[in-house]
Amino acid sequence: MPTPEPYSDLPPEFDGRVRLFPLPELVVFPNAMQPLHIFEPRYCELLHEALATDQLIALATLAPGWQQPTFGQPAISPQICICRIISHSTTDEDRHNILLVGLRRARMIEEEQDTGRPFRSARVELIDDIYPPSGTSDRASLKKELLHAFRQLIPDVAEVQKNLHDLMASHMQLGAVTDIIGFTMQFEESLKLDLLGEGNVDRRAQLLLETLIRRAKLEAGSGPLDAPLPQLPFPPPFSDN
Repeated sequence: MPTPEPYSDLPPEFDGRVRLFPLPELVVFPNAMQPLHIFEPRYCELLHEALATDQLIALATLAPGWQQPTFGQPAISPQICICRIISHSTTDEDRHNILLVGLRRARMIEEEQDTGRPFRSARVELIDDIYPPSGTSDRASLKKELLHAFRQLIPDVAEVQKNLHDLMASHMQLGAVTDIIGFTMQFEESLKLDLLGEGNVDRRAQLLLETLIRRAKLEAGSGPLDAPLPQLPFPPPFSDN
């Protein structure tokens, strides 16, 4: 299965520079949707620039320790998701509700300095989905096992199960399935970042499958985990910046 063309789903003029919207404890994936409520002046300026140009915002995750006072701005995990604005509405006092869809996974190469803008930006390299030829014969089975393991951990609610059934019946590629499951489940932030940073789809699916199976065994053996694993509502609730 071919790898996507470079910068697919991105504007032809995309040069690897992105506007960064860092948030704590949030990891967004391609193929997922994330609402944001934007009100801080620097991020309002970021939004206005994005709306006037390429509609793109790169969601980044603040690195562990961001709560501690430091000199300068808190560190950002290098794995990011480039997103497109698909809906925008303005409320009172220059507050904005937007809905983003994840387009591409990327890795931050260098944060830009002294740009004259109040928000952060960076140069990134895209991480393509790679489907190794060696995994072709096992990929359909891997997708089936992954969806089966996912079913064991989501609520036994008719609407949720119907959505899963539709996903199972679709022709969605394995890479997109891993992204939807990875975003939906309440995994540890570090695991989500590992999934976001992995371009090899078979390795990503295997890591996700092993995690789902391990979590199901823990639940079956010792009752519910401290961190429950419900499916996130869709669309998910707005996240404040």
